[in-house]
Amino acid sequence: MTAAPASVGNARTGDSVATDATGGSSLAADRRALADAADRAEDALAALPVPAERTPAQHALATDAKNAVRTVRGRFLRLHGETVYRQLTDGHTLDLRLPELVVGATESWPGLLPGAESMAVEQGRLQAEKEGLEIDQGLFLRELLRSPGSGRHLIDAMALPTARALDLLPEFRRTGTLDLGSVRLERRDGAAHLTMCRTDCLNAEDNQQVEDMETAVDLALLDPEVRVGLLRGGEMTHPRYRGRRVFSAGINLKSLHTGRISLVDFLLRRELGYLNKIFRGLRVEHSGAWHTPVIEKPWVAAVDTFAIGGGAQLLMIFDRVVAASDSYVSLPAAQEGIVPGAGNLRLGRLAGGRVSRQVVLWGRRIHATEPDARLLLDEVVEPDLMDRAVAESLERLDSPAVVTNRRMLNLAEEPPEQFRQYMAEFAMQQALRLYSQDVIGKVGRFSAAATTAAAAAA
Repeated sequence: MTAAPASVGNARTGDSVATDATGGSSLAADRRALADAADRAEDALAALPVPAERTPAQHALATDAKNAVRTVRGRFLRLHGETVYRQLTDGHTLDLRLPELVVGATESWPGLLPGAESMAVEQGRLQAEKEGLEIDQGLFLRELLRSPGSGRHLIDAMALPTARALDLLPEFRRTGTLDLGSVRLERRDGAAHLTMCRTDCLNAEDNQQVEDMETAVDLALLDPEVRVGLLRGGEMTHPRYRGRRVFSAGINLKSLHTGRISLVDFLLRRELGYLNKIFRGLRVEHSGAWHTPVIEKPWVAAVDTFAIGGGAQLLMIFDRVVAASDSYVSLPAAQEGIVPGAGNLRLGRLAGGRVSRQVVLWGRRIHATEPDARLLLDEVVEPDLMDRAVAESLERLDSPAVVTNRRMLNLAEEPPEQFRQYMAEFAMQQALRLYSQDVIGKVGRFSAAATTAAAAAA
């Protein structure tokens, strides 16, 4: 174990990090202090039973140990976060996605993040039985996103096409169809039709669906034969909605209960990945990159039955939203206990502060036929007229002038710096929410109820 230098003091008491003779922070000394604090925390946790078997007193000891090392990590990142990021990206010349960045920091900066072995153990546990080590990842990413230099570079890196999409592009260009698992992609008459097809769970999103959605969005933006995109839910096999189209039930709470919703690979990747690409475009080399470094296209969303949670968040970034008259929109953040992505950033702009609070804090559903629904939906039609309304919307938005004007509208409504600052705080607050007792209790009850309902249906 590395010994702490005298100038560091005791991390548990909140003393200052090391300083050099001139009063400035010494990176070398601070790195030693960081590694030492992480060792102390790891030793303290290793001496306790696993989280599920701890007494209240032992839980308190674990909390103290984690708070102590997070205090040191937070100070280190405030002082040296940009240095860390520049080293990991070779002076901003390497474009690292979120998982690569976290792995690189774990390996290159001992103590800055929990070790790979600890994270592997954590990923195999139920959410209620985890140590909460993703909170340290949230702390790390908040400080990087707070910095204009590293934050902008990270967001730009996340706007690049994924390797999976680049591998699949030749096949999609040749055939015009792809089945990605949870999303089907089809090109018809210049439009990319993305159909969410998690039929068993009402298109509730998890890590895999985020992966498939980002791939599909990348392909739609990369294919030069695609001029406009459509997102719609497919027909369900769920007993209650069998044969009906459903847009989205939001986050998969059963996956969250079982510990399979990741802060990095789901909650942050979703916002900085495919949602941001729909909204701001795909950063890729192309013939017009000298004047516009991204490829972007207009997008239509078609809402059947409901758009809940993450489904409602999606509607806020589309250029046109068509909804069936028997559908509704809700963003039950207070009921689920988590932060609804960038919904808090965008809903107020669209619907105003009062309606936003009714929806986010009070759990209000907005039915498609209500007057307030027009703040979120552009066109409401009878269910049997949805196909026609969608086709008309795709045709109207298929225009180069639409592309340019949507870019300027989005720039005016949500400047990139505003988005960066919001996502910095989101990284921290969402990580904390994931491990709060109210969330763990709610998703546990939901999972138990869902299991009971499935058994009864069978």
